[in-house]
Amino acid sequence: MTTLKPKTVQTMKPATAAKKLGVHLQATPAEFQEGVVSREELNALQASPPAWLADLRRNGPHPRPVVADKLGVSISGLARGGVEEALTTEQIDALKAEAPAWLVQERATQADVRKEELRIKEKHKQDAEKRKQAEAAEQRDRARSNRPAK
Repeated sequence: MTTLKPKTVQTMKPATAAKKLGVHLQATPAEFQEGVVSREELNALQASPPAWLADLRRNGPHPRPVVADKLGVSISGLARGGVEEALTTEQIDALKAEAPAWLVQERATQADVRKEELRIKEKHKQDAEKRKQAEAAEQRDRARSNRPAK
């Protein structure tokens, strides 16, 4: 008879949990920063966010990936623009309203990158379709050549 080992609880560091929650670790409560977070706790936080988490998501400060997304630029674009720290929603809105030259340029660059990614995706799709058609034609030819002569 085999005995099953009890499942170990999967845990993560607070920094990992904050990243998965899309919040800036330094803005979270001390008890969150000092402990470990289990997968169950993370799921519970995502399903029913407490007030502090909802407030952080709404008002910030937001981590760089979230700031980049809200501004429509890449994380590298933030760095090129001199934005190295977390920003609040208010600061992000002010940057959007101000529309500094670097932000306009980075948004244009990001738009070009997305267009290129879409073009490449379409090309891969067309290439796959051509391969599929060529394989089907090859199978038909093989099937014809294997038929006995009448």
